[in-house]
Amino acid sequence: MKVFAGLRERAGWSERELEDVVRVADVWPALDLGEEPAGLLYAVNREYAGRERELADGDEVALIPPVSGGAFRLSDRPLDPAAVIEEVRSDRAGAVATFVGTTRLESRGRTVHYLEYEAYGGMAEQVMAQLAEELGQRYDLCDVAIAHRTGRVEIGGISVVIAVSSPHRADALAACKDAIDRLKEIVPLWKKEVYEGGEEWIGRGS
Repeated sequence: MKVFAGLRERAGWSERELEDVVRVADVWPALDLGEEPAGLLYAVNREYAGRERELADGDEVALIPPVSGGAFRLSDRPLDPAAVIEEVRSDRAGAVATFVGTTRLESRGRTVHYLEYEAYGGMAEQVMAQLAEELGQRYDLCDVAIAHRTGRVEIGGISVVIAVSSPHRADALAACKDAIDRLKEIVPLWKKEVYEGGEEWIGRGS
C-alpha cells in the first residue's frame, strides 16, 4: 500500500502492508483515516483500477489523491526547455509548440514562497506516455515530450515543459494546450503551495 502528498501526511506513513482486503473498495475502510476524500482514485500494480477490482497477494495498491499535474521524465533538478524541444525535432515538423509552466509569486490571493511537487514515480511517466498516444490519435503530430519537476521549486522556477512537433502549426498548438490540460487531470503528481501563514496541497486541475 502506498499513499502520497496530503494523504501521506494525514496517515503519517508512505507505505505499509494490509491484510484481509479482498477488493479495492475494502482498502480505504481498512486504513482508518476517517472520511474518504472526494476524487480519490486507486491504482493496482501501477494501473488505475475500479473499486470492484479484486486483489491478490502481492498486489501493490496506491491511493491517488486528486492530481495536480506530471512527465515522460520526472526530475528533481532544474528543467532545460531547450533540451525538451530538442527531443521532438523532426525533418517532418513545420512547427514546434511549447508550454513552460513557472512558479508565480501570487496564487488565489496569497503570497507564495515556493512550490513542492510529489509524484508516483514509474506510474506518472507511464500515464504521460499514454497521454502522448491519445494526442497522436487526435492530431497529426511528429512527437511529444514532457518534463516535470519534483521536489521544491522556487518562485520563477520552471515546473513543467511540454514540447509538441507537427507538420502544421494548428495541430501543434492545439495538442500542446490539450497536453497540459489533460496532464493536470490524470497524471499522479501533486503540488503543495507554501505561502505566508501556511501551506496546502492543491488538487486536480490547478
